[in-house]
Amino acid sequence: MGDDDGRDWQEQRGRAVRAHAEAERRRRAAEHAEAAELVAEFAAEATRRGLATTRLTARSHDGRARYRTPLTGWYVDRARTRAVDTGGRFHLLSVPSRFRFRLFGVEPAGDPAPLVLGRGGRDGESIPLRTLLTRRLEAGDDWR
Repeated sequence: MGDDDGRDWQEQRGRAVRAHAEAERRRRAAEHAEAAELVAEFAAEATRRGLATTRLTARSHDGRARYRTPLTGWYVDRARTRAVDTGGRFHLLSVPSRFRFRLFGVEPAGDPAPLVLGRGGRDGESIPLRTLLTRRLEAGDDWR
């Protein structure tokens, strides 16, 4: 096997890796776009139905503290760690523990929503985003 054969193989392998990475990037972008549409539809429908909004809070990763946020919207899970704001953005409301957050609150940026929440988690519990949002709408203000 000559040097040229080795370089050709490395180049082919490099192209295959880049093609695979690009395909994965496109798949994730399409998933996030679809999920963003579901979240926006949820916010519009929740507003149309008159579901009561609440001031959203973020929880520390260890679960010991809650921090104020400037966000208003709807929690979509009972643990109150995932929410949709009134602007139709999805938020994971779990942040690191910081003394500064106790004083000034935290302003979480919107997160790309996954189509399946909990996919790949250790506990094996996952739920499609559409199902979670539908359940939340159906529960109305009695959701808690």
